[in-house]
Formats: sequence, C-alpha cells, structure tokens
Amino acid sequence: MKRYPPYLDLQPAMHAQGTVRLPGSKSISNRTLLLAALADGTTQIMDLLASDDTHVMLMALQKLGVKWEQVGETQNYIVHGAQGAFPVHHADLFMGNAGTAIRPLTAALAVMGGDYTIHGVSRMHERPIGDLVEALHAVGARIAYTGVAGFPPLHVQRGHLHAQCMQVRGNVSSQFLTALLMAAPLMAKEHAVRIEVVGELISKPYIEITLNLMRRFGVTVERDGWQAFTIQAGQQYTSPGIIHVEGDASSASYFLAAGAIAGGPVRIEGVGRDSIQGDVRFVEALQQMGATVSIGDNWIEAESHGPLKAIDADFNHIPDAAMTIAIAALYAEGRSVLRNIGSWRVKETDRIAAMATELRKLGAIVEEGADYLGVTPPAQLRAAAIDTYDDHRMAMCFSLASLDGAVRRGTKVRINDPKCVAKTFPDYFSAFAKIAQNDLF
Repeated sequence: MKRYPPYLDLQPAMHAQGTVRLPGSKSISNRTLLLAALADGTTQIMDLLASDDTHVMLMALQKLGVKWEQVGETQNYIVHGAQGAFPVHHADLFMGNAGTAIRPLTAALAVMGGDYTIHGVSRMHERPIGDLVEALHAVGARIAYTGVAGFPPLHVQRGHLHAQCMQVRGNVSSQFLTALLMAAPLMAKEHAVRIEVVGELISKPYIEITLNLMRRFGVTVERDGWQAFTIQAGQQYTSPGIIHVEGDASSASYFLAAGAIAGGPVRIEGVGRDSIQGDVRFVEALQQMGATVSIGDNWIEAESHGPLKAIDADFNHIPDAAMTIAIAALYAEGRSVLRNIGSWRVKETDRIAAMATELRKLGAIVEEGADYLGVTPPAQLRAAAIDTYDDHRMAMCFSLASLDGAVRRGTKVRINDPKCVAKTFPDYFSAFAKIAQNDLF
C-alpha cells in the first residue's frame, strides 16, 4: 500500500484521460467475508478489497476462530465457514471505523451468544448503533452500552431470543436492516423471522446488495415492498464455492466525474451494466449534468464536450457517490442542490458540515440544511488546503477540484492527511495522478 506524507499538493491539471482498474467493493467485500464465515463449506473470495475496513473484519473473524488464508500475494482469500456458530465465545474485537463490519457482526454475535466486547476508533463511538441494538433487545438479545447510550463500544452477552417478528427504523442507516437480515437465518431455525421497517428506508440499493449476496449463499428473503422482509425457517448459509467481488462503484464516481469535468474519456474497469451496486446509478446524475456516458459489461466511460449543467436532485439512493456530485457542481453553470442526504450526518464524519466548510474554502457559496446541500460555484476556484476529517471520501472528492473544466479552471489543492484513503482505496492518488497526468510522488 502507498505510504503518504502528511499532505499532498495537487497542481492544476488541464485534462483527465485514461483507464483505471477499480479496487473491490467495500460493501460487497465485508458482507461476503461475514457470509463466508457463517456458511457451511469453504469459500474462495476473488478480488477482495485491500483496505483498512476489510482488514478489521478479517482480524475480527480470526479472533472469533474463523480460519482463512490469503492466496499468495493476490487479493484472493479462502474462508473456512463456521456453519453458523463461531468457535470462540469470548473475544475483544476492534472494528476501526468500519460500519460495514461492526453492525452486521454485532447482530450475528448477539444471536449466537457468548461474551464479546466490540469497539472502534473515536469516530466509531460517535456513529449511532442504537436502532440496531433496540431491535435486538426487543427480541431478547443482551447488549450493553459501555460508553454513551446509543453508540459503541458494546458488550454483547448470551440472551434468550424469540425473534419471529422484529422491527427496525430505516431512516438513519440501511446497515441496521442489513445486519438483521444477515443474522436472520441464525434466528430462523424453527420459526420464520419477519423484519419490519419503521418509517422510510434510506439507501435501498445497499439492501439490494445484501439480499443478492444472501441469495448467492443459499438464503432467500421474501420481500413485501421495502416495509417487510421474511426469512423462512430452516435456511442456512452454504458456500457458493467461488465468489468474485465487483469493483467499487462508489470509487468509480471520482474517475467518471473527472472525465465529465475535464474532457475525458476516462474509463473504469471492474463494474458495469450488470453490477449489483446501486452506486452505478451515479452515471445518471452525470448524464443529467451533460456528460456523455458509455457502459459495457464490466466497464463504464465518461467524457464531456462542453460545460456541465447544474443539477437539483434527490440522492437518497446513492449517498456515498453523491458526494462527488457536490464537487462536480463547482464546474456547472448555476446553483446545484443535493437533496435527501441526511444520512451524511452519521457517516465517517458529518459530511454535510464537512463538505460545506471545505467547499467554501474553494470560493463556493454553500447552503447547508439538515438533509440538503446547495452549491453555487465561484467565478474562479480559489487555492485551498482541504481538511479531510479522517474521511476517505472527503480526500478523494476534493482531488477533483484540481481539474480544469469547461467553464472554470482547476486550482492548486492541498489534501491534508491523504492516508485516510486507506479505508477503501489505498492507491487512490496514484490512480488519480495517472489520469490527470500529474506526478505526485
């Protein structure tokens, strides 16, 4: 993995062009690791993401007695399934800042029972988990907060579960529903389990990923719209043998936006029209802004032939990739509005506040609401030192401000703490430098 200095200075780049092979999807990688660990049989996982978030999941599974091995120097792994019950019943688990790891694992451990402490970095202890814990408490799980109520760290002990019907709020994070769905077959040995969503479910495409992967591991979920999900009794996870991890569609957004901003074409490889990731719909937003997008089975390409147009749209379905649109808005003609993005508040940082602060450094006029962001670009971008808040997506997004667009030139951008990209894309800046023809290192 790339070793980064305390900051990176990105010089203005006149054009973006080239091809980038994407790292594996974080969402698919961590779900697949947990499902493989719970399954009956041995699973070969091909092209697993190499990142901080997958590392903490691998280390947690190892502490829980799950055997796995990496195949040589590749990103292929062999996971030996534990048949629904982890061998180790007492463990202290550090989960970093990986929401895709801590939430599903908490649910699985609460169902299995044992004695586990679960904690992470300080920001993880500020990210809510109360809706998941309350849903599990209601059916007999024993989970105690050892810090602030509603947030990690947690102490999980053996409870007495009676989980025929569960309820969980859907308007804070879809990961709570994902966690219950993935743990449900462990609870549905004698009776079906029904999970009801209270209120509006956000980030629905991430639930589609969960359901798709569960199906690949032999468990079918019956769905009543987006309000109720039923797992019939007697199903258990079974290894599919070999499973390939798609390239990360959220990471694709930065390179596709680069092609849209600075001419292109820029092509990403590893994800295409048949992707199970909802973030591929990011390209629809780019098209609304005037970019030209082409899609193949395993690639997507973006380019532009003129200025981008401002956008006013609901981004509830692609909250992570939507951050990239906020930067693309700097290169549009007029005011753009990103709506229904309240989930940004409880991510790796408060992304609405962080985005607003850093966009203003570049000269943008920004309106910040509880669940929206309005961005009016300046006549000319100002050079700025961008703080990243230990948030990988802040660092990757703001690299785009160094690109020259059709209506305004890019600027010199200093990215503070660039190593935060290790969460999902350790070699991001090398890949970005390649398409921007900038020598960063």
